[in-house]
Amino acid sequence: MQAVSYCPRMRVEILCTGDEILTGKTINTNYSHMARRLGEVGLTVHWGTTVGDDRESLLQAFHQAGERADAVIVNGGLGPTVDDLSQEVAAEACGVPLVLNEHWMTRMEQNYARRGRVMPPNNKKQAMLPENAEFIDNPIGTACGFAVTIGKARFFFTPGVPREMRLMLEEQLIPRLLKIGGITGVTRLKRFHTFGIGESRADGMLSDIPAFQNGHIKLGFQAHYPELETKLAIHSDSEADLNIRLAPVEAEVRKRLGNFIIAEDNQTLEGVVLAALLERGLTLATAEMFSGGHMAARLAPLPGAERIFRKGVVTRDPGELGINGVSAEAAQSVGRKLRDESRASHALALLIDLDEGPERPDFGGTVCIGIADGSGTVARQARLIGNRDWIRAGAVEMGLDCLRRHLLGLPVDERIDFERR
Repeated sequence: MQAVSYCPRMRVEILCTGDEILTGKTINTNYSHMARRLGEVGLTVHWGTTVGDDRESLLQAFHQAGERADAVIVNGGLGPTVDDLSQEVAAEACGVPLVLNEHWMTRMEQNYARRGRVMPPNNKKQAMLPENAEFIDNPIGTACGFAVTIGKARFFFTPGVPREMRLMLEEQLIPRLLKIGGITGVTRLKRFHTFGIGESRADGMLSDIPAFQNGHIKLGFQAHYPELETKLAIHSDSEADLNIRLAPVEAEVRKRLGNFIIAEDNQTLEGVVLAALLERGLTLATAEMFSGGHMAARLAPLPGAERIFRKGVVTRDPGELGINGVSAEAAQSVGRKLRDESRASHALALLIDLDEGPERPDFGGTVCIGIADGSGTVARQARLIGNRDWIRAGAVEMGLDCLRRHLLGLPVDERIDFERR
């Protein structure tokens, strides 16, 4: 059985450009995504650099990266405006002119024509690439990628738009980087999303699985409250061998994490809830106090929600819901009333009694959830600790998770790590 392949000797640098990134006006989520994904496939990021929209600074950064790294991903600066400098500076660093890529120019013109528009003249800039650059396709945007060699490093230029960058990274950059690093075969990342258990508890539940201990599969975690992402990274010579090795480990992880698993891979909790409602031909109404409609906002925009989502009530005043205070009984009462008024098959009520006064270490709130359907009502009450945003996020997640559990026939009152004893 082959261990996961990693390439510590290959030095990768991520170089992000843009004044908005450098000044902190825009949070650089592109870097975190790229660094995380590269690590998951066995590639180590040795440097992360941020450079503003300044020609001399970019040129210096390109030369510096070209001397110390084996591969460099440059993110941003491929747009049509004067402050987008990546192509020009790359050409200067290579000592070659910019030349028109006729293929990409035609693609851009056709994309604009399909939308009934004429391409602005300054978009031609996006088809000007360093002479002899390797073209890298972008099927969903106007900025193509490209690759050149500067110094001893291979540079890969990617658009700053997150969804364009992510697609290019997955489909084109990672395969090229793995080839440069001498990593052959296939790689997969299996993800489990959980609510209710912390990182240390999940590690204790899973770390003794033999495949993780002997390095055949890499176990990792990423906490983004209120959810935890458990990741299984595996590399193999073939897809068939990968499936054989991964399947029993997946099954064991599902068994150990149990009811806390709310979704897998690209699924979301709200997506799982919606799918369960649609599959059973059910409908839903929601009532929320304090959460600002965040529970409904996660469900209502999804494809297919128009078939199940009947009504959403948002308030801060318990009197508007016909109750005097927050309790499990009150949440059940709101659920029953809402179900009758909306004629939905299911009603979900989320009530939050937030602590008064300034936030402090023991600041928190009481969360009460009521679910009403044709067979009656169920309730869940919990005390969560944290600031206002923490309470809101945790309560919304708990409300949706209770509905998921109820629809799937699972217990709604299973205690979670974030609940005060």
